[in-house]
Amino acid sequence: MHDLKYFSRRRKIFNPFTKSKNKPRNSFRVPENSRPRQKRLRVILPVLAVLLAIYPLVFGLKSFIPFYSKLLQQKRVSEQTTDLATDSNQTFRVASQLLSSAQLQGDRLVAPLNGGGKVLFTIDPDLQMRVQEVMRSNDVPYGVFVAIEPKSGKILALTGHSSIDSSWGSNPYFNLYPMASLFKIITTAAALELKKVEPETLFAYRGSSYSENPKYWGVSPGQSSQTMPLSLALGKSINPVFGRLASDYVGVESIMTYAQRFGFNQTLFPGTPITPSRAAVPRDDSQLRLMGAGLGREVKISPLHAAVIMAALANQGKMMAPLLAEEIHDTRDSLQYSIQSKSIRSLVVKETADQLSKMLLTTVTKGTSRKAFHDRQGRPLLASINVAAKTGSINGTDPAGHYSWFAAYAPVEDPQIAVVALIINQDKWKIKASYLGEQALEQFFFDKDEGVAQKGTIVR
Repeated sequence: MHDLKYFSRRRKIFNPFTKSKNKPRNSFRVPENSRPRQKRLRVILPVLAVLLAIYPLVFGLKSFIPFYSKLLQQKRVSEQTTDLATDSNQTFRVASQLLSSAQLQGDRLVAPLNGGGKVLFTIDPDLQMRVQEVMRSNDVPYGVFVAIEPKSGKILALTGHSSIDSSWGSNPYFNLYPMASLFKIITTAAALELKKVEPETLFAYRGSSYSENPKYWGVSPGQSSQTMPLSLALGKSINPVFGRLASDYVGVESIMTYAQRFGFNQTLFPGTPITPSRAAVPRDDSQLRLMGAGLGREVKISPLHAAVIMAALANQGKMMAPLLAEEIHDTRDSLQYSIQSKSIRSLVVKETADQLSKMLLTTVTKGTSRKAFHDRQGRPLLASINVAAKTGSINGTDPAGHYSWFAAYAPVEDPQIAVVALIINQDKWKIKASYLGEQALEQFFFDKDEGVAQKGTIVR
């Protein structure tokens, strides 16, 4: 009985009609935290499945992204080179920006394009180097030089130098300076085309040859005066002659018309860094005389524009667009652009261009550049080359100094090169622009094979 009583206390008989918090010992027990774990597993397991499924794709993208980026970069470079190939002004602008980074590769100047590809320049490295060396060795305060092939517009040299300001030489050929007596060419061209004068027309004038006061230039009956053929007056740059030519023969309207035709007061080279040249309308007869003689200080031109004008006169009056890039290659070294000459306008008719050439010969033979082109015995330094040239001289303020211009083309019979040099001296004269021009022509015609470019590195 004792055993039965003990058994009845320890084991309760299951009663379906009573609730009990105590579950049978042999019943299945569910852990208290099993439901949260199940919820987490329901989230984690699908995520793991997705990750496992996309792992191969992610791994592939990881290796594809650099390749795709490279494709995009090549596409951008390709689009850039395509734009350069179709827009000559943009080609010039980009090439001018890259000129400072150009390196000599063989006999060519080459610079890398941003993002890939390269630009091959029209620059003649030997000529560029010779001009730079002349300016450096003579400690030139400020100097600019531009050379162009007349028939094509190819730029053969484009450089600047300053012994005072190292940053000045970055792009001085695009900036404006007083044109000085180079403007006498425009005055003469207008008078010739208007049939007012001939190259050998005799001109009477008063005052010194380089007088800057127009009130002394006029000639009255009975007064003593000097006379000179217009052709020789151009070579000697006689101020009173061209002051009278502008005032008494050409007039304000015509001289402004020809200034416009030669490219002043307009955007002649759109999309390029070349600053448009300026020529203010003369307010009275005195200012007209000063302008015609090249003494109008508000007549300003860039050296590159001046070189384009000289190249046009050498090319029978036809102005060509300046070209700086010979070729452009893409990242695969495929040719994207090859130089194409482009005519801009006609400055004068062929007859006038021929007349001006003969008149400009006197600058070197009898005029203001005779000393620079002859030795002490009077023998010509470039004996076999006939050079048509014009000089200019005026004081300026930006930068301060005395401005010496030399503009020329040669040989006159079949011009191969047009050059413009500008030297700005200060208290002490270093060299004149005529000397720099003669050195450049000597290099171009006689010293091409002497390896001058081996003496240094090409810089702007």
